[in-house]
Amino acid sequence: MAVPVESEAPGGRDVVGAVLKACTLLGHFSADRPAWTLNDLTVASGMNKTTVFRLMATLIQAGWVDRTDEGGYRIAMPVFEIGSAALSKLDIRAAAKPFMSDLATTFGNTAYLMVPAEQGAVCIDLLEGRNSLVVAGINVGSVMPYHAAAGPVVMLAHSEALRDRWIGENLPAITDRTITDPDRLVEHLDEIVEAGYSLSNSDYLPGVAAVAAPILGRDGSVVASISVGGRAEEFQDDVLAAKIEKVRNAGARITRIVQALPR
Repeated sequence: MAVPVESEAPGGRDVVGAVLKACTLLGHFSADRPAWTLNDLTVASGMNKTTVFRLMATLIQAGWVDRTDEGGYRIAMPVFEIGSAALSKLDIRAAAKPFMSDLATTFGNTAYLMVPAEQGAVCIDLLEGRNSLVVAGINVGSVMPYHAAAGPVVMLAHSEALRDRWIGENLPAITDRTITDPDRLVEHLDEIVEAGYSLSNSDYLPGVAAVAAPILGRDGSVVASISVGGRAEEFQDDVLAAKIEKVRNAGARITRIVQALPR
C-alpha cells in the first residue's frame, strides 16, 4: 500500500510544510479576533479539521497557544514577547516616517524630525516635498540653536531642563526676527505649551516658516519634534490652519507609539 506523502510546500524542500501551516493558523489571530473555535479556524484556514486540531495541539504543547475557558484557542504570552522584541527595534525614525511622508506629500514642504542634544536640536531625518529647495540649509546632522525655528523651539518649550540650560543673556540673533530677550522667550515658550505647537517665521532662515509639535516619552519628557517647513507665504490662513492641525496630530500619534514601546 502506498504511503501518502504530504505535498511539498511552496518554496522548495527547505520549507517545512507543517510549520508553514501552523504559522498560517497563527496569522488568523488578531486584536479584532483574539480567540477562535476549532470549527471557525478550520473554515477560515481551509485546512482539514483533523490537521487544524493536531497543529493547534502542538502549538499548545509548545506554549504558543492557550485554551480558552470555552474550549477555543487564544495566543499565549511567548507570542507577545516576540512582538515586544520586534517593537524594541522600532526607533523613532521608523515611527515618524509615515507621518513625515504624509506631511511632505500633502503640503509639498519638507518634513523634519529633530531630537534634543547637548549643543542644540539635531535633525535626524527629513523628507523633502515638491517645494523643498528653499530650506536646503537644514540637513540631516544639522545642529540648530534651541531658541530659533519651530522644531527646536517646541522642544525647548516642553523641557524645563533645556530651559534651565539654554535660556540666558547673550542669546545670538540668527536673524532680525529671532527672539533673544530671556523674558520674552519664556513668555513665548509658555504660549507654545498652551497651544501644543510652535510656529516660526523667518527667525532662523529669512523667508522660511515652519510648524512643529513635540513628541513626548512615557514620563512626559520631550524626546523629539516633528515639523514641516517651507516658504513663509505658504504658511498663511486656511493652509496654515491645516498644517497646524496635521502636525499636532502627527506629534500626538507618534507620542502614543513611542510611549507604547517596551522599555
